[in-house]
Amino acid sequence: MRSLTAGLFGFLFGIGLIVAGMTDPARVLAFLDVAGAWDPTLAFVMIGAIAVAAPAFALARRQPVALLGETISLPDTKRIDARLIGGSALFGLGWGLAGVCPGPALVLLGNDGLSALLFVAALLAGGWIADLALRPWNGLHRKVHRPA
Repeated sequence: MRSLTAGLFGFLFGIGLIVAGMTDPARVLAFLDVAGAWDPTLAFVMIGAIAVAAPAFALARRQPVALLGETISLPDTKRIDARLIGGSALFGLGWGLAGVCPGPALVLLGNDGLSALLFVAALLAGGWIADLALRPWNGLHRKVHRPA
Protein backbone atom coordinates (compact mmCIF):
# COMPACT_ATOMS: atom_id res chain seq x y z
CA MET A 1 0.00 0.00 0.00
CA ARG A 2 2.90 2.33 0.83
CA SER A 3 4.43 1.94 -2.65
CA LEU A 4 1.07 2.44 -4.34
CA THR A 5 0.43 5.62 -2.36
CA ALA A 6 3.94 6.92 -3.06
CA GLY A 7 3.49 6.21 -6.77
CA LEU A 8 0.12 7.94 -6.84
CA PHE A 9 1.44 11.06 -5.14
CA GLY A 10 4.55 11.03 -7.34
CA PHE A 11 2.32 10.89 -10.41
CA LEU A 12 0.21 13.74 -9.06
CA PHE A 13 3.38 15.76 -8.39
CA GLY A 14 4.56 15.13 -11.96
CA ILE A 15 1.22 16.25 -13.40
CA GLY A 16 1.45 19.40 -11.28
CA LEU A 17 4.94 20.12 -12.63
CA ILE A 18 3.71 19.73 -16.19
CA VAL A 19 0.62 21.91 -15.67
CA ALA A 20 2.71 24.62 -13.98
CA GLY A 21 5.25 24.55 -16.82
CA MET A 22 8.10 23.62 -14.47
CA THR A 23 9.38 20.88 -16.78
CA ASP A 24 10.49 23.57 -19.24
CA PRO A 25 14.15 24.40 -18.51
CA ALA A 26 13.80 27.74 -20.34
CA ARG A 27 11.08 28.83 -17.89
CA VAL A 28 13.19 27.83 -14.89
CA LEU A 29 16.26 29.62 -16.28
CA ALA A 30 14.10 32.71 -16.90
CA PHE A 31 13.20 32.67 -13.19
CA LEU A 32 16.89 32.64 -12.32
CA ASP A 33 17.59 35.54 -14.74
CA VAL A 34 16.74 38.33 -12.30
CA ALA A 35 18.75 40.90 -14.27
CA GLY A 36 17.10 40.10 -17.60
CA ALA A 37 13.72 38.82 -18.74
CA TRP A 38 12.67 37.53 -15.30
CA ASP A 39 9.73 35.10 -15.23
CA PRO A 40 8.06 34.93 -11.76
CA THR A 41 6.08 31.75 -12.53
CA LEU A 42 8.33 29.53 -10.40
CA ALA A 43 7.88 31.89 -7.43
CA PHE A 44 4.11 31.45 -7.66
CA VAL A 45 4.50 27.66 -7.86
CA MET A 46 6.71 27.76 -4.74
CA ILE A 47 4.21 29.94 -2.87
CA GLY A 48 1.42 27.53 -3.79
CA ALA A 49 3.49 24.55 -2.64
CA ILE A 50 4.28 26.22 0.68
CA ALA A 51 0.60 27.09 1.18
CA VAL A 52 -0.30 23.40 0.76
CA ALA A 53 2.67 21.95 2.67
CA ALA A 54 2.69 24.24 5.72
CA PRO A 55 -0.64 23.02 7.18
CA ALA A 56 0.28 19.41 6.36
CA PHE A 57 3.58 19.72 8.26
CA ALA A 58 1.83 21.42 11.18
CA LEU A 59 -0.58 18.49 11.35
CA ALA A 60 2.26 15.96 10.99
CA ARG A 61 4.07 17.47 13.99
CA ARG A 62 1.04 16.62 16.16
CA GLN A 63 0.51 13.08 14.82
CA PRO A 64 2.65 10.08 15.82
CA VAL A 65 1.74 8.11 12.67
CA ALA A 66 0.56 8.84 9.13
CA LEU A 67 -2.87 7.86 7.80
CA LEU A 68 -1.51 4.52 6.53
CA GLY A 69 0.14 3.72 9.87
CA GLU A 70 3.74 4.64 8.99
CA THR A 71 5.82 6.45 11.61
CA ILE A 72 6.12 10.16 10.86
CA SER A 73 9.76 11.22 10.96
CA LEU A 74 10.52 14.93 10.71
CA PRO A 75 13.94 16.58 11.06
CA ASP A 76 14.69 17.50 14.66
CA THR A 77 17.46 20.01 14.02
CA LYS A 78 17.50 23.57 12.79
CA ARG A 79 21.30 23.77 12.67
CA ILE A 80 22.87 25.22 9.53
CA ASP A 81 26.18 23.46 8.91
CA ALA A 82 28.76 23.04 6.15
CA ARG A 83 26.99 19.99 4.67
CA LEU A 84 23.73 21.91 4.33
CA ILE A 85 25.41 24.95 2.78
CA GLY A 86 27.61 22.86 0.48
CA GLY A 87 24.74 20.66 -0.66
CA SER A 88 22.52 23.68 -1.26
CA ALA A 89 25.25 25.39 -3.27
CA LEU A 90 25.84 22.29 -5.41
CA PHE A 91 22.11 21.84 -5.97
CA GLY A 92 21.72 25.50 -6.95
CA LEU A 93 24.72 25.39 -9.26
CA GLY A 94 23.42 22.30 -11.04
CA TRP A 95 19.93 23.74 -11.24
CA GLY A 96 21.21 27.03 -12.63
CA LEU A 97 23.43 25.35 -15.22
CA ALA A 98 20.87 22.79 -16.42
CA GLY A 99 17.62 24.61 -15.70
CA VAL A 100 16.25 21.35 -14.32
CA CYS A 101 15.93 20.01 -10.79
CA PRO A 102 15.43 16.32 -9.93
CA GLY A 103 11.61 16.21 -9.86
CA PRO A 104 11.08 17.75 -13.29
CA ALA A 105 14.02 15.73 -14.67
CA LEU A 106 12.15 12.51 -13.90
CA VAL A 107 9.06 13.89 -15.62
CA LEU A 108 11.19 14.90 -18.64
CA LEU A 109 12.34 11.29 -19.05
CA GLY A 110 9.00 10.66 -20.74
CA ASN A 111 9.39 13.26 -23.48
CA ASP A 112 12.86 14.83 -23.58
CA GLY A 113 14.85 11.82 -24.68
CA LEU A 114 18.60 11.60 -24.37
CA SER A 115 19.27 14.89 -22.56
CA ALA A 116 16.90 13.98 -19.71
CA LEU A 117 18.33 10.47 -19.55
CA LEU A 118 21.88 11.85 -19.27
CA PHE A 119 20.79 14.32 -16.60
CA VAL A 120 19.11 11.63 -14.49
CA ALA A 121 22.10 9.29 -14.95
CA ALA A 122 24.44 12.07 -13.75
CA LEU A 123 22.07 12.81 -10.86
CA LEU A 124 22.10 9.17 -9.75
CA ALA A 125 25.88 8.92 -10.16
CA GLY A 126 26.35 12.10 -8.12
CA GLY A 127 24.13 10.74 -5.35
CA TRP A 128 26.05 7.48 -5.32
CA ILE A 129 29.43 9.28 -5.18
CA ALA A 130 28.20 11.57 -2.41
CA ASP A 131 26.96 8.57 -0.44
CA LEU A 132 30.35 6.90 -0.74
CA ALA A 133 32.25 10.07 0.13
CA LEU A 134 30.08 10.93 3.13
CA ARG A 135 29.72 7.40 4.49
CA PRO A 136 32.41 7.91 7.19
CA TRP A 137 30.58 11.00 8.51
CA ASN A 138 26.98 9.81 8.24
CA GLY A 139 25.43 9.75 11.67
CA LEU A 140 28.29 11.64 13.33
CA HIS A 141 26.93 15.14 12.76
CA ARG A 142 23.20 14.54 12.70
CA LYS A 143 20.67 12.23 14.12
CA VAL A 144 19.14 9.90 11.54
CA HIS A 145 15.52 8.84 12.12
CA ARG A 146 14.55 5.40 10.98
CA PRO A 147 11.01 4.08 11.30
CA ALA A 148 10.75 1.21 13.77
